[in-house]
Amino acid sequence: MDQTAAPADPPPFYDAHVFVCCNRRQEGHPRGSCAASGSEALRDYMKRRAKQLGLGKVRVNLAGCLDRCELGPCLVIYPEGVWYKVTTEAEVDAVLERHVRDGGRVPELMLPAG
Repeated sequence: MDQTAAPADPPPFYDAHVFVCCNRRQEGHPRGSCAASGSEALRDYMKRRAKQLGLGKVRVNLAGCLDRCELGPCLVIYPEGVWYKVTTEAEVDAVLERHVRDGGRVPELMLPAG
């Protein structure tokens, strides 16, 4: 058994990494899709708003299917791994301000575990 200590991980490049599901399924798919629910426009807004709030070490990315489209539009924030459903710009603001900027949570928008 190797007793060599693992090297320390480097510090995170971002304070928060937000993945917004922008998956698009065919019209009428039983699970729906986040893109058909407006996630692309919400992601674009979130990127602009994060800059306006001065959240420089935050990255907002488009994600392919996060496998929760029936609950969406959804996003996940790392390193915590907290999932949210956001449907309006006001909800995006709440997530950015309360979770990303202030380190809290927005319980009314959080998705249930698994």
